[in-house]
Amino acid sequence: MTKFKLKTPHVFTVVMLLTLITALFTWFVPAGEYQYTLNAEIGREVPIPGTYSRIEQQPQGLWDVLQAPIKGFYEAKDIALFIFIIGGFLALILQSGALDAGIYATIKRYKGKELLIIPILMSVMALGGTTFGLAEETLSFYPLLIPVMLALGFDTLTAIAVILVASNVGVLNSTVNPFATGVASGIAGISIGDGMFLRLGTLVVQLILLCLIVINYARKIKKNPTLSLVANMREENEKFFLGQDDKAAIEFTPRRKAILIVFGLTFFIMSLGVIPWGSKFGIMIFDNLALAIYNIPFLGMALGKLPALGTWWFGEMSTLFIISTIICGKINGMNEREIITVFLSGVKDMAPVALIVGLSRGLTLVMDAGGMTATMLYWGEMALTNLHQGFFIISAYIFFFPLALLVPSTSGLATLTMPIFIPLAEFADVPPSLVVTAFQSASGMANLITPTSSVVMGGLTLARIDYPIWLKFCSKIFLVLFVTTCIELLIGLYI
Repeated sequence: MTKFKLKTPHVFTVVMLLTLITALFTWFVPAGEYQYTLNAEIGREVPIPGTYSRIEQQPQGLWDVLQAPIKGFYEAKDIALFIFIIGGFLALILQSGALDAGIYATIKRYKGKELLIIPILMSVMALGGTTFGLAEETLSFYPLLIPVMLALGFDTLTAIAVILVASNVGVLNSTVNPFATGVASGIAGISIGDGMFLRLGTLVVQLILLCLIVINYARKIKKNPTLSLVANMREENEKFFLGQDDKAAIEFTPRRKAILIVFGLTFFIMSLGVIPWGSKFGIMIFDNLALAIYNIPFLGMALGKLPALGTWWFGEMSTLFIISTIICGKINGMNEREIITVFLSGVKDMAPVALIVGLSRGLTLVMDAGGMTATMLYWGEMALTNLHQGFFIISAYIFFFPLALLVPSTSGLATLTMPIFIPLAEFADVPPSLVVTAFQSASGMANLITPTSSVVMGGLTLARIDYPIWLKFCSKIFLVLFVTTCIELLIGLYI
């Protein structure tokens, strides 16, 4: 008798089903809207507390569901293009053998102490999250880190945990992150530094605990690979992600070392480019440098007006990776046809990841078109009115979570919620900085699992991990984050 085995649905199917369910809710959840006003502090329109009103129901039908991924792809085209270009760049790096050689050198260096790599990398990712909101940029790290983790005897879940969990713990405890703390603090009328030390202390505690969880999981997998939650895909993943292991393929030649140097510099420059040095931190050295280069006779005009580091986003990052692709190709001795052929093969491999970005964004569009977002915000406004301090801040934290699941953008969620929650906090005698902490903590937790996030769904697609498997892996992590954050918020009331 053949045993029936229930197959896990593809991540594309999961997102489309959730989009359909959201559309069904728009038939029953009352549609509403707030009046908006311009907040000069952040230069954005924000909702006015107490102005919620019901509007005509906006039910979303089958056509709206089917069109949502298309509209979502249009909205996220900058991210999708970035993913395509990253794919082409990495295909060339892999073709050169530089990455295989680097992985082999790493294995030799950390022989017997492979677990040390995990806390080191998680600390780096958390630092990026807490300072400049490392999020979409993490998609470029998966093709690099997954082969390393597999070669060290771990699995793809270990790789995605090191990147996604650690970066989100940083976002969860943002200190100077301008996209979370900066926007929320600006709306609340407080300094970005208010509450910083409380969040910094919590970051250290949570990062240590989560490093221990990931290390413990990785140790078990290395000792017994069958304990992996993705053990059934181990052989297939090793074949897909790891290159050849013959001596010629892993020889660390000067040419391959040079390619890896360019590879590392590319990611370093990308990181410098997205940190808003001038606009948020008043550090104008990169703006002045860009202007000085442009003012050099002839050379400045020939180069064009280079964007200053700190003003970059996906367009500038995509351009950087194209330049690096050409440089690495030339170092590898390739002609223009070979470079383009390899680049296009990598673009093709990234098509599923780019498409999932559109699907994820489409879910949010269906909810917004149905008028549900304002109604959920209004329900929170009513539920939190006249609550005691402790109940208020924990309830606010819990209520931020479902909103963050549906609005994965931290700056977008801050713009939507802070004007409503800050006045309520004043009545409950809760410091505004604690509301900011509750908001970003819920947002960081939600962005670990939300199917509306291109970071989550794109990362899972890159790592070839099914969404339900990721939810199972995250269960213990969620419990640790929830309990420690509640303790943090209650401590914040009395210090």
